[in-house]
Amino acid sequence: MSLRYALLALLRVGPLSGYELQKQFSMSVGHVWHAPDSQIYPELRKMEAENLIEGEEQPRGQRATRRLYHVTDTGNQAFLDWMQTPLEYARVRDPAHLRAAYLEAASPEAARAFFRRHKEQWESELAQWEGELQRIDQVDNPMLVRRLAVTDPADRERTIAFKRFTYEGLVDRALVEIAWARRGLELVDALEASGGTRPVPSAARS
Repeated sequence: MSLRYALLALLRVGPLSGYELQKQFSMSVGHVWHAPDSQIYPELRKMEAENLIEGEEQPRGQRATRRLYHVTDTGNQAFLDWMQTPLEYARVRDPAHLRAAYLEAASPEAARAFFRRHKEQWESELAQWEGELQRIDQVDNPMLVRRLAVTDPADRERTIAFKRFTYEGLVDRALVEIAWARRGLELVDALEASGGTRPVPSAARS
């Protein structure tokens, strides 16, 4: 259900076509809630059927048309109610940590390759989140600029602060995963050097 509220969050800023919405999604809320086009467009149809949004056909060029989506009063209230409702957390489904739990079945080189790939993936994520923080500080993110244009001046700093806080959390998560992958590489080396027996941590020996 979170997808529809992510879409409502974008549409509350102003009307968007399906294409524009998908583009804005990938540049903003898509960083914290991934959804492919195959999920976005069916969800828009469901939301329209439930009167959360309404679509308006507009001419595009001489022969084509596009459907522009607006948030209804019902949709706006549904979003506000969602924001006031305690969040229900889903149980963890983490393929990387699942794989790590059974790396004894992999060769040392395969285990190293896994941890290197994990590290590279999160280094890429880290670079992206740090870049987003810079764009927030410079007020250079297109979606943020669009949102601020319709935000009460009294709420401007709060809007920027919460966006920044979100990406700071993503940076922290990336740093933790990078550190975990580095420790994994060290563990593989230590296990291989000891013949498969896990070395006792120095704190436990003292």
